[in-house]
Amino acid sequence: MQNTEKNRMQVEIWSDVMCPFCYIGKRNFENALHTFSERDDIEITWKSFQLDPSLPQKEELNHQQYLIDRKGLPADQVKSMLDHVTNVARDAGLDFHFESVVTVNSFNAHRIIQFAKSKGLGDTAEESFFNAYFKDGKDIANQNTLLELGKEIGLTDIEIKEALTNDEYAYKVSQDIQEAQSIGVKGVPFFVFDRKYAISGAQPTDAFTDTLTKSFTEWRLQHPISSFAVSNGPSCSPDGHCE
Repeated sequence: MQNTEKNRMQVEIWSDVMCPFCYIGKRNFENALHTFSERDDIEITWKSFQLDPSLPQKEELNHQQYLIDRKGLPADQVKSMLDHVTNVARDAGLDFHFESVVTVNSFNAHRIIQFAKSKGLGDTAEESFFNAYFKDGKDIANQNTLLELGKEIGLTDIEIKEALTNDEYAYKVSQDIQEAQSIGVKGVPFFVFDRKYAISGAQPTDAFTDTLTKSFTEWRLQHPISSFAVSNGPSCSPDGHCE
């Protein structure tokens, strides 16, 4: 059988769909990737992260009040901060509406994203949940909303139910969070390039371009392009393994 699997450099992104800078960072990274000549040789893997696992599954506070009450920030500071983030988002081509944001627990959204990843729809899922949360003011913990967004991503009713009830996907969310802790992630977004370089935060497009170029140049030296179309059959390797 001919081996047609494409070897690509890995970029892993830890993110929470209720994190504004994760959406901004996503867009800045995409802008860098769009102009990167070797973008077809980059494989992106989205990783789950929760900024506040203690949030309820049902809406209690709007985002501004959440920051005031649960984070202990003064109202004028919150307003100034959200205005600043809105302007930064606008510069990245995003339209944020913090007055409509429903601040709820993101765990079940991550479960659906994990399932979507298994179908090759991880990036589509991230974009859909970001847009629903920051632009459309949708309650991403609500079962009907999760069903609606899951279908928009391309999942069936049965697949969405599987994502929300099968402990495998809850485990995958927790596993990503534990992995983030093990490699020292303190906040999101957090981009890891070929497990060699990392970018923390929503840095400018140029920073992503520079890191993409550096990491990919090193990766390509270790993974040269082969001109052979390899047809695989029984063989032995130098370590004595034959199959």
